[in-house]
Amino acid sequence: MLLSGGIDALKKRSPSPRADAMLLLARVLERERAWIAAHGDAVASAQESQAFAELCKQRATGVPIAYLLGEAEFYHRHFIVNEAVLVPRPETEHLVDDAIGFIRGTMRVLDVGTGCGAIACAIAAQTQAHVDGTDSSHAAIDIAKENARRLGLAGRCRFHHGNLIEPVRDERFHVIVANLPYIPTDDLPKPPDPASFEPRGALDGGPDGLRLYRELLPQLPPLLDEDSLVLLEAAPPTIRALAQMVRSSLPHFTISLVADYAGLLRYVRAQSVPRGLRAAAAACESGRSQEGEGPENRAPASARGARQASAAVARKPRRNATRTGKRASPAN
Repeated sequence: MLLSGGIDALKKRSPSPRADAMLLLARVLERERAWIAAHGDAVASAQESQAFAELCKQRATGVPIAYLLGEAEFYHRHFIVNEAVLVPRPETEHLVDDAIGFIRGTMRVLDVGTGCGAIACAIAAQTQAHVDGTDSSHAAIDIAKENARRLGLAGRCRFHHGNLIEPVRDERFHVIVANLPYIPTDDLPKPPDPASFEPRGALDGGPDGLRLYRELLPQLPPLLDEDSLVLLEAAPPTIRALAQMVRSSLPHFTISLVADYAGLLRYVRAQSVPRGLRAAAAACESGRSQEGEGPENRAPASARGARQASAAVARKPRRNATRTGKRASPAN
């Protein structure tokens, strides 16, 4: 009876009332969901019934289920979350897959705007990489540190308070990932949308959703190793504009766009072009100039080098063969 009452209370407000009610009741009774499913008519104490009713009431107003549970699942692991951090999204797992497929040995990784540390910890857990995370929120950094400790990753995950790359400005990295606030200010969600309960600072990307990326990108080149990868998540409507910004800041990188589970373009992928290929592209450019090909008929050397590198990368086997079925497309 208790479970069915919770489901009824959530029917008009939650897209998944049964799942939400089961999760909340499992938390209150300190039982597994399978037990709840098999004992939906179990008798609870008055205190437990009251606690369950209160959680259902909060969920009905739109409060994210992860905040009510105090944790969220991401990349097969559970992370502490609360109102100080964004709830990690499943579509971001594509980005993690990509990073893992690139990493070899003890490469260094930087997660800019780490939040609860989900991306950083997931990458560290699946590789031998050493991962640094930065965030402008003291509360977020504290949560990220606790998540790394709970997962046994504190030795390879370091978290720093500060704006964007400021805390690690003098260091170098093989992989840089960022899931910065990217919702345009005018499009910020409102209640009862669960996202409206998340910290505004973790959502608001400024007038066009790219304010922080515009600040970040010019700072990246000095931090990047010669063999490096940059992965930047954004909203599908702004992803092509972000790709153009990446191309301007990283002209010798191969740029592509990668889709999420729903087939929406979700992040920009920028991989460094090996120096040898850049030299070959420059030699080809020189040869064409000597043959008299006019500059008006030629693409920029950096763009041609990127296309050559792209072909080379496409021929190179990926180590994490399509676990999520993500699709990449060239950035136009």
